[in-house]
Amino acid sequence: MDKNEFRAVIKHFYLKKWTAAQTKAELDEVHGDSAPSLKTIYFWINEFKHGRTCTKDKARSGRPVEITTSDIVEKIHGMIMENRRMKVREIAETVGISTERVHHILIEKLHVKKLCARWVPRLLTLDQKRTRKDVSTQCLAMFKRNPQDFWRRFVTVDETWIHHYTPETKQQSKQWIMSGESAPKKAKTVLSAGKVMATVFWDSQGIILIDYLQKGKTITGEYYATLLDRLKEQLKKVRPRLARKKVLFHQDNAPSHKSTVAMAKLHELGFELIPHPPYSPDLAPCDFFLFPNLKTWLAGKKFSSNEEVIVAVNEYFADFETVYFSDGIKKLETRWTKCIALDGDYVEKVWFVKLVIKLTEVSQKYAVEMIFLDNAPRIANFSFSGTK
Repeated sequence: MDKNEFRAVIKHFYLKKWTAAQTKAELDEVHGDSAPSLKTIYFWINEFKHGRTCTKDKARSGRPVEITTSDIVEKIHGMIMENRRMKVREIAETVGISTERVHHILIEKLHVKKLCARWVPRLLTLDQKRTRKDVSTQCLAMFKRNPQDFWRRFVTVDETWIHHYTPETKQQSKQWIMSGESAPKKAKTVLSAGKVMATVFWDSQGIILIDYLQKGKTITGEYYATLLDRLKEQLKKVRPRLARKKVLFHQDNAPSHKSTVAMAKLHELGFELIPHPPYSPDLAPCDFFLFPNLKTWLAGKKFSSNEEVIVAVNEYFADFETVYFSDGIKKLETRWTKCIALDGDYVEKVWFVKLVIKLTEVSQKYAVEMIFLDNAPRIANFSFSGTK
């Protein structure tokens, strides 16, 4: 029974001179928990005593109830398809209904939600997505032939700037405060001018070689070729098992890496080059694992010289067990698989964006410096050259 029917029954028992308690007992016996409360029965008996005859609710002032029709839903759907950035207030004013009804239609009827665009290294073209998918398929096929042997032979490299001071992220600056205390404050800080370039070679067992670029030098193809010679000698010392096996070498597409002299050196050393698609930091273990964790650890730390930076970074890597590097490297399998499933699109949020184009000390060509999203300026439109 609905509420109006219950009120009619209460009126019937009132006309029979029943008390509120008698009416309550009768309704409980027949309807159980769905029966109205004793307070409600008292209220309606009192209303009937004062001459009320209607059991329906009285008309109330205020905004009339708005009816959500299929025409309104279709109109709102067309509006947001035409302009996906349209505000709820603008929709409400155009259609002539409340913002509350607009929210209801968007969420409950159209099942849409409004999200901010996320930063990605590049807005990939169809050809670039196809290249990423093809390369991921090729790499995954190489891996599946002998997964254990693949990880044993896999060596990767990349460069990163390590600053004398890296500001804390907003998340890292969080602290507990007591009730009544004001929110903590901190002055705006930027990356320090003092910095050193680190070139890190590593595999599933750990760090193999780190080169720290001397001030005033640049990483050219010739310099990078000498690093490859040093890597070969270091492998004989720390990875003797690779002496009789061909190294599966992974690098990105930085100009120094793809230079003629560097490619000739890789061929001379007998390294098998693992393909890496352009604009794909999400498929580079250094970019999606090793360096982001390092930069997080460096946040808030201050160093007065390059020597202090070098000691700190070496100690940082020395503290990790083999499983740390192994887990990071092995994420590649999942990422290749996801890239294929997404038809070459980026596999997840990339927490760094390549934003700043400038003449760096790394190359005599224009290069793009990696900047963490938490510290990056909010630039709506940007472009960059290079294929790292």
